[in-house]
Amino acid sequence: MGQVDGDGDDLGGEPFAADCRARIAVEVLANRWDSVVIYVLGESGPMRPRALLARIGGISPKVLNEALRRLEYNGLVRRRRYAEAPPRVDYALTEAGTALLTPIRALGAWAAAYGDDVLAAQDCFHRRQRVPDGPTDDDPSDRS
Repeated sequence: MGQVDGDGDDLGGEPFAADCRARIAVEVLANRWDSVVIYVLGESGPMRPRALLARIGGISPKVLNEALRRLEYNGLVRRRRYAEAPPRVDYALTEAGTALLTPIRALGAWAAAYGDDVLAAQDCFHRRQRVPDGPTDDDPSDRS
């Protein structure tokens, strides 16, 4: 038997090993824009790409298109084409995409509660290490 979640469902494999199904959720939520797109579609309902661009802000059309394709590939959004001239499409969450709103909101609550602590820890680390942009692979303090 594999890893079991709190509801007794088998997640498959060892916890977060290569064959654990929970990694799917982590991979989806780890993408910078995917969770933002899911959240906006969940709050606003079906939207056209231009409306998503305006609502999200700070994302290029290319990056939004890549996120929408990735989310469609993963079965989290549905692309709907209308037989009109000019052509029109919109995107909406699937049941699986809608189910991700709860963990995304939980992550948002965590960020609201602990985001300042994380930023302070990063600032402290940078001052201590005198690293301007974060840790590097050649950090001598990481060598044994």
